[in-house]
Amino acid sequence: MPSLFKIPVTNLKGVGPAKAGSFRKLGVNTVGELLRFYPRNYEDWSTPMMIADALSHKNCCVKAKFSRAFQPSVIRSNLVIYKIEVTDGENELVVTFFNQSFMYEKLRRGGEFLFYGTVRDNGYTLEMTSPSVLETSDMYIHPIYPQTANLNTKQIEKAALQAVSMMPETTNDPVPEPIREKYGLCGLGYAIKNIHFPENFQALAKAKQRLVFDELLVLQLGMERLKSDRQEVTSHKIKKDFTKEFLELLPFKLTKAQKNAIKDCIGDMKNNSYPMNRLVQGDVGSGKTAVAAAVCYTAVKNGSQCAFMAPTEILAEQHYRNLSALFKDTDIRVGLLTGSMKAAPKRAIHEAIRNGTVDIVIGTHALISDDVEFSSLGLAVTDEQHRFGVEQRSKLIAKGENPHILVMSATPIPRTLALMIFGDLDLSVLNEMPPGRQKIDTFMIDSSKRNRAYNFLKKQIDNGQQCYIVCPLVEQNEETDLISAEEYDKALDKTVLKGYRKAILHGKMKGSEKERIMREFSDGNIDIIIATTVIEVGVDVPNSTVMMIENAERFGLSQLHQLRGRVGRGKHKSYCILISDNQKPNTIERLKVMCDTNDGFKIADEDLKLRGPGDFFGSRQHGLPELKVANLSDVETVENARLAAQEIIQTDPLLSLKEHRGLNFEIQCLFASVGSTERLQ
Repeated sequence: MPSLFKIPVTNLKGVGPAKAGSFRKLGVNTVGELLRFYPRNYEDWSTPMMIADALSHKNCCVKAKFSRAFQPSVIRSNLVIYKIEVTDGENELVVTFFNQSFMYEKLRRGGEFLFYGTVRDNGYTLEMTSPSVLETSDMYIHPIYPQTANLNTKQIEKAALQAVSMMPETTNDPVPEPIREKYGLCGLGYAIKNIHFPENFQALAKAKQRLVFDELLVLQLGMERLKSDRQEVTSHKIKKDFTKEFLELLPFKLTKAQKNAIKDCIGDMKNNSYPMNRLVQGDVGSGKTAVAAAVCYTAVKNGSQCAFMAPTEILAEQHYRNLSALFKDTDIRVGLLTGSMKAAPKRAIHEAIRNGTVDIVIGTHALISDDVEFSSLGLAVTDEQHRFGVEQRSKLIAKGENPHILVMSATPIPRTLALMIFGDLDLSVLNEMPPGRQKIDTFMIDSSKRNRAYNFLKKQIDNGQQCYIVCPLVEQNEETDLISAEEYDKALDKTVLKGYRKAILHGKMKGSEKERIMREFSDGNIDIIIATTVIEVGVDVPNSTVMMIENAERFGLSQLHQLRGRVGRGKHKSYCILISDNQKPNTIERLKVMCDTNDGFKIADEDLKLRGPGDFFGSRQHGLPELKVANLSDVETVENARLAAQEIIQTDPLLSLKEHRGLNFEIQCLFASVGSTERLQ
């Protein structure tokens, strides 16, 4: 089948240069790519209904013969209505077309046709408006493809029909037969044919099962390959573990999960000849920074420099203050590098990094500037990793010679999904909270109780605390009644919150302006921040006690949980108020989850069930290829594909055996979309 990937689509009848250009916009250049361009939906023309039965179905197919034609009605110069009556032998149906004289003339000639659409009872007759019409020879399940300008689904279907006919009788199946048998998978040729033109819906289900498994298997193998690419010899292998010495510096005790994560990291750096490449994943407040500090301490004590990259200046400054205080009585020197620093101190820190007089440098994207040179970078840490793309992390890593890598994420992800999404990283999970971390009381209300909520916020502010109010939009949009941050700010002046110190924070602001506002809020000079989700991940403000979220139904559970995590970070009792007028049962069910638990991993599991994996997948940014058919909420298939990948890697790590060459090709195809193919050669 790979040979079909060398045949251009212009070899297909009816596909000239112009249409090939439209196919190109869909990512289809060859016959092979067209075979892997799967339908997004299907129309069932295979089992036509009787007209009387069609009333109870929204979209269905009816087989009927011409009965009579009505006189066309000219409504205005550019609108003519054509009506034809057809019959299935028992009932009549009027089909209506607008400005389609060719269809009117075609049906008037008589014969039997298939009509696909919605049948309605208009009181005196049954009617189907603007149906699709096909010959009875087209009585099969029709694929519906993603479309683009000048290329509709019918044209793609015709091309796909030719492509399928070009497939060899015996297809070289990339998945070895033992694995197909073990997991009950059909052959690839059968799957490709039936994903485009299914014999029936059972065959379609079998085809999808196979192709979903393939995609997840290939993704997992590709991620394993990326992981093996990092397994080059490192000169930063540590000789001694200084964790016990580090623990004596802490004014608190670590949780068992934190100790295990530190042990994982130190084990990677001490026992392997290749660099650590580990993700520490934990809920908001689970203590990821303490883990990173412990790992940095041991790395420095073994002669390495550490880089600690944070997504914002204010977060970098917070880490700098905390680590400087922690290491003040040691010989470890901590430095700070941000983009807004003035020229003289920036030159000084650049020089300190270059000559090794600073051990741990904490900074923003400024760390990956071309003029930053490390003396001996042995450990690169990225905080809130979902805020950094793969390219940015790669630039930081390139500042050293195969340094160890520690990435941290505050987005709880179900373990099975995390193993798939972060398959190129080893995983440590912080699944318990430090002692004293308080529960945030969460309430769900509708807009009729908003003024009571304002009174609650007023009471909190009068007691010296601060509050967040989150809105989904920045500017008023006439097409929606969602409250924008700017309109909301004005509306608050007509409530009990008039006169309090307020500020707006949103994604359209310049970075420096966002930093200024968050710094003012952190310093206690702002009472209420009215914000979009830019505060989802940010600085700790221990004095903030209320997170109020408007139109809460617009957010995913994991996103709501991240927003809630901005409060409850100090000694004061904290609260989250979810406002929504949406009464749909699934919406109420989702928001009730937030009220029932503060456990980010439970919330992530519910989010996966209710919304699918889109939010989690997006969090990986540019590191993953786009999947065409796989749904990661199918946990069983995800797990089976992972086990199959491990089985293959154990026997043939480089996929060099003849039976695995097809899988190698599939990896190249899947990862081409994110430019990772060079790393996978």
